[in-house]
Order: sequence, then structure tokens, then C-alpha cells
Amino acid sequence: MILAFSNWLILCFLVISPGPSYSTFDPVSVCLSQEEYELYNNINRYRNSKGLPSLQLSASLTYVAQIHARDLQDHYGHGKRCNLHSWSNHGPWKPCCYTDDHKKAACMWYKPNELTGFEGIGYEMVFYSTYPGDVSNMAQGALNGWKNSSKHNEMIIHKGMWKQISWKTIGIGIVENYAVVWFSDTPDPRPIPLLCE
Repeated sequence: MILAFSNWLILCFLVISPGPSYSTFDPVSVCLSQEEYELYNNINRYRNSKGLPSLQLSASLTYVAQIHARDLQDHYGHGKRCNLHSWSNHGPWKPCCYTDDHKKAACMWYKPNELTGFEGIGYEMVFYSTYPGDVSNMAQGALNGWKNSSKHNEMIIHKGMWKQISWKTIGIGIVENYAVVWFSDTPDPRPIPLLCE
């Protein structure tokens, strides 16, 4: 009887728990890997070369970037109509199929608020490495990919449709073949994330 009860408890935990990758937001525990920190620095150096100020790391946006990178790595199906801004139904968030017509853009913009209570909206860039297992220099590869895409490049350096927006905060997430960056024009009052120990 006790054994069956214990097994039932374990089964229930496995079914309802999102797992350690999708832990509850705790701004103090958010940190960056060395590769994520390098991407953060690369983006700021690139912005500085264009006469733009460095962006402050946001615990809220970094948390969202990291769990979205994990969700993409674990659940994204390439070749489907839902693009890389989509969110699966495998975590503690509202699933979202983001299509190229941008009709459901708000499902992405408000993820920082949904997941962390962040007061502003966020805008996301995603990079996917097509070289499985070779992600040793993801920080430079992702930035190069975005710089070579006119729409992403404009987003980083406030050109085109992004000209009137002044980014203040940034969040970074890298999980295996995915790099995710979030921008916002809203400051984050939470502690700035540090390098993971």
C-alpha cells in the first residue's frame, strides 16, 4: 500500500511539474553562462561601434530568453508553419503559434509580463545554428547571423521600423543550437544577472 502510494506521488509529480528547466522565476537566481555573457558583450560592442549606448542586462528578459531557448531546443519542429517565436504547450506559459504574418505578435511581446511580471513588453530575436553539436562559438555566430539579416540588424541598431525605439534592457539565452535575445525599452528594477558560478 505504501509503495503504491509512493509510486502514485512520483507519477503525479512527473506529470504536473514543468521540471528544473522551467523553474519559477526568481530574479536573484538568474545568471548567464560564459557564452551568454559573451553574446551580451558582443551585442554591446557592436552597438557602441554605431554610437549607441550599451544595454543593461535584465533578469526578467534573461529568464524569458533562457527558458524559450530551452523550449525551442526541446520542442520546436522545423518546417512547420509556427516560426521560432512560437512557444510549445510543454511549460508553465500560454502556448503560442507565431506565424510569418505576425497576426499573433502579442503572444510573444507579452511573454516577459506573463512569466516574470515585467512591466514592459519585449521583442525577441532567435538564431538557430544548423551545425548540430558545433556551438562552441555561438555568441559570435548568432551576432554574425543577425548582422547579416537586415531586419535583425535594424532591430539591434535602431534603424528602419525600430528607429523611434530606444532599447534600455536586454536578456540573453543560449541552449545548444539556439540563441535567444530579448530587447525592451523598459528598465528592469530587479538585480542585474551575473555570470553563473
